[in-house]
Amino acid sequence: MTAHVLIEIIGFGIVAIASLQIAGYLKKFRLPLVTGMIVTGIIAGSSLLNFITREALQQLQFLNEIALAIIAFSAGSELYLKELRSRMRSIKWMVIGQIVATFGLSIIAVFYLSELIPFMKDMPISVKWAIASLFGIVFVARSPSSIIAIINETRANGPFTKTAIGTTVVKDVVVIVLFTFCLTIAEAVIIGKAIDFLFVVILIIELLLSFLMGVVLSRLLLFPFLFGMHRYVKGFLLILIGYGIFYLSSYIKHQSMGWIGYEISIEPLLICILGSFLVTNFSKHRIEFADLLHKIGPMVFVVFFTLAGVSFSLQVFTSVAGIALLFFFIRLFTLFVGSYLGVVMARDNKEYRFIAWMPYITQAGVALGLTTIITKTFPTWGLEFETIVIGIVVINQLIGDIFFKWAIHHVKESRVRHAEPGYDGIKDAYIFGLEPQSVALAKQLQSNRWQAKIFTLDHEKDIVKDPDLDIVSISGLSLEELDKLNMEKADAIVCMLSDVENYTLAEMIYEHVGTKDVIIRLNDRKNMERFHNLGVLIIDPSTAMVGLLDHFVRSPNATSLLLGMDKSQDTQDIEITNRDIHGMTLRDLRLPTDVIILSVKRKGQMIISHGYTRLRLKDIVTMVGSPKSLEVVRSKFSGF
Repeated sequence: MTAHVLIEIIGFGIVAIASLQIAGYLKKFRLPLVTGMIVTGIIAGSSLLNFITREALQQLQFLNEIALAIIAFSAGSELYLKELRSRMRSIKWMVIGQIVATFGLSIIAVFYLSELIPFMKDMPISVKWAIASLFGIVFVARSPSSIIAIINETRANGPFTKTAIGTTVVKDVVVIVLFTFCLTIAEAVIIGKAIDFLFVVILIIELLLSFLMGVVLSRLLLFPFLFGMHRYVKGFLLILIGYGIFYLSSYIKHQSMGWIGYEISIEPLLICILGSFLVTNFSKHRIEFADLLHKIGPMVFVVFFTLAGVSFSLQVFTSVAGIALLFFFIRLFTLFVGSYLGVVMARDNKEYRFIAWMPYITQAGVALGLTTIITKTFPTWGLEFETIVIGIVVINQLIGDIFFKWAIHHVKESRVRHAEPGYDGIKDAYIFGLEPQSVALAKQLQSNRWQAKIFTLDHEKDIVKDPDLDIVSISGLSLEELDKLNMEKADAIVCMLSDVENYTLAEMIYEHVGTKDVIIRLNDRKNMERFHNLGVLIIDPSTAMVGLLDHFVRSPNATSLLLGMDKSQDTQDIEITNRDIHGMTLRDLRLPTDVIILSVKRKGQMIISHGYTRLRLKDIVTMVGSPKSLEVVRSKFSGF
């Protein structure tokens, strides 16, 4: 590696770091991260600031190939057959419908609109059809990462959602196989090579070689997981293996002419996606493989999408902006037709017919990856092709998530968090589960001026009779039962049932009540991740005692205060709901002399507080002081 190339890499590294920061900032304005990275690349590229020149872009091509390998690995790792079986019929027909309609109709539309595309206008008819097929295959590609992000955000689950994710993953695999055919045929047509029997034989041999190398790659991908290596080392080896496939493909292509007198092109994307698919479905390292991809993916995607922006030409885009917008609407129409046919052929719910196209708008890695390969293969007009596609991808990114979220809500498969109930001036604690610990907890809360209520299931025996406690028997854990309990009054809910019952209850609270403080007593540590995803507070009895003893050893005074062992002192979390307090600095507060502010939490994040910190509505302020003084402060801060 020459010093010049090293300087280019360092320079691009600085741009990539800036790209990630700028994309994160633009996300505050509801712009997708991908769009922010592309925009940053455009600004840094030759179109504007020229931090990364066209010549430097050629030197950085190997970064694109690394990113493409990881994108293919990620796409293959999402195709887990066991998770798709229940919706396989719907997925099959949806894929067929979209391939036939989107691919077929797009080719026809692009061909007949070719006179409007500057670089296609004067080309021969056969070349126009070849380029139209490349546009068509890129239009079919979708973004698994984008659809998974929306599903995780909305916690969506149901037949519509499962069909959407399954179709996206399966379709991208089919697209890459189909892309291999289209690219090979386009090369033959544009170069002027005869498409005869020998051409077909060579094409079949190339596909068989790609599949064979995919099988070999699947064995090679297992190597980093056979030894106790550090995660960074495994990630580096994965990147090295991915780049090696692209390097080998390029080497075979350039050397095969001298070996056999014919150029052999094996598709590295196809090899990578097949190898990843085999590891995911036929090895015991599926979870570790997917987790590693999840960790290294963001870093690689920053590089890839920033480079895509750098290669974008604003000058070219001004001449093709109209056609890019037209192609965007053509793609939407073909998606609608293909999805409608898929729903009809699969005999799915009729309600899906007019909204089934909405999950497939957004495009990202796979579409841009295919475009990058086309640009490299046909450098004379590849830049114009890439500019049109990037323009379409950016538009798709801006509106795709909006449509998909709306569709999820429409079919009632979203499970977003319910709005948090308002504070009524009384601190209520609802405790589910009747046992000595719950009884003791209720009495302790009552002594600290909370209204505590215990709910016990009918199957629990030995109902405790205690005139000082409010104990209510319920028939089961259902929405109907929860509606009867006035759950919106609860400021804190404690679940002390089995893990299955606790999760059922926590999920209903998350979706239908919205109480912020839900505390779960865990029974089995393997269920911890499920509860974490609901944002609850978890008490693990197996480690709680050790943690408590540890704190007693290291900080006995603070621990005694936390546990209420010092009756003259107490700690409380107080939420700012009084508008008169909003905007005041800590130094300007008039607090009792025996009250100290320990921390301020804002939007779920602890902030470093000092005398000039300004309080905001909804801030949670943790204070220590005498119980009487804390009640005075609570009244002042809450307005009650």
